[in-house]
Amino acid sequence: MTNAVAVITGGSSGLGEAAALRFARDGYDVVLLDVDKTGGERVADVVRALGRKAAFQFCDVGNPAAVDAAAQMVSENFGPVEVLVTSAALQPNPECIMTMDMDWHDKMWRVNYFGTVYTCQAFARLMIPNNKGSIVTLGSIHSRMPLPLPGYNVIKVAIERFTQLLAVELGRFTIRVNCVGPTHVMTPPLLKAIAEGERDESKIMAPHALPYLPEPEDVAGAIAFLASDQAKAITGVLLPIDSGIIAGDAFVTYAGGIPWLK
Repeated sequence: MTNAVAVITGGSSGLGEAAALRFARDGYDVVLLDVDKTGGERVADVVRALGRKAAFQFCDVGNPAAVDAAAQMVSENFGPVEVLVTSAALQPNPECIMTMDMDWHDKMWRVNYFGTVYTCQAFARLMIPNNKGSIVTLGSIHSRMPLPLPGYNVIKVAIERFTQLLAVELGRFTIRVNCVGPTHVMTPPLLKAIAEGERDESKIMAPHALPYLPEPEDVAGAIAFLASDQAKAITGVLLPIDSGIIAGDAFVTYAGGIPWLK
């Protein structure tokens, strides 16, 4: 895949970084869009060390003009885009609807939701003339479960539905649009919070069916699958990478108890 190009928003760290490195290993050249220049340049250097072309572009995905400029840069310097991964996002803290910080709420919508919309619009326009492409958006278990993060939670629901709508709209151009829905992922910030006692690992694990949480590479693997020809008949879906939390959450809190513990 010597000419294949993957664009990753939020590619300077976390799930975006893991996706960028996975696509580089799979033979893609990689363009990273982020506001973290230090992290972006670091990841770009790793991609180059893997033998692929790489570029970092400072880009606030909540600014449509900046996204359009980034798409033009990619078109001029890299050629056709085959894959877009929209992982740029602000991270939330628990809060109540009645007292939530509306300025922060508005900013989260601008980056997390509208940033997804803007990047999908800009890069789908580059895919349409080639009648080929794959877009993977970042949903969450929040797409399926109510959790006390009213801005972030509702945005993830909106991203899943947006993914479905766009999948139908772009299907006639043989462009597939899918979504991944991770649970808590063992990223360095979560591991640090657990080690410092800020997060209770036993409470995190309790509703999951499996005794482990996904690593960033597990999410990247699912993204790579959805972008690949192995998933050529899959579009408009949310693929949970959730260690069974969607299945297990209600099961383990059933008032009659867990059968094998009786």
